Amino acid sequence: MSTITYKTTKEFTPKELEELFLSVEWSSGAYPDKLAQAMRNYGSVFSAWDGDKLVGLISTMDDGVMTAYIHYVLVNPAYQGLGIGRELMRLTTDLYKDYLRILLVSYQHSMDFYKSFGFKEGGDDHVTMYLTTLWT
Repeated sequence: MSTITYKTTKEFTPKELEELFLSVEWSSGAYPDKLAQAMRNYGSVFSAWDGDKLVGLISTMDDGVMTAYIHYVLVNPAYQGLGIGRELMRLTTDLYKDYLRILLVSYQHSMDFYKSFGFKEGGDDHVTMYLTTLWT
C-alpha cells in the first residue's frame, strides 16, 4: 500500500464504484452507472485513494444550510483499520460543522464508530424507515 490521498471529486468511473461497493458486499455495487450519476448529485463526496485505486468514500446530501445526511461511508476491507474511515468522517463533519443537524443511519455493528464522533442514537421516538429493493 502506498500513501492514501483524499479527494473531493464527484467524478468516478462506474467500475471504480462497482469494485468499492462490492468489496463491502453492498448491493448498490450492482448498479455502477446509477452510483456514478448519484455521486455527481451529492452535496459533498470525499474519497480515499491508494494511487489510482478507490479505497474509501463518504457522500452526503444536504440542504445547503441546516441539515446534512451522511449516506454512504465505506472503506474497502483490505484498507480497514488504517484510519481511512476516521479521516473521511473528519473531513465531512468539518465541512458541515455549522449545520444545525448532521444525520446518518448506522448498522448495529458500526454504531460505536459513529458514537466516537459524537453521534447519538435517536431514542425510542425515532425510527428508521425505508422503502427499498436493495438488501444493504
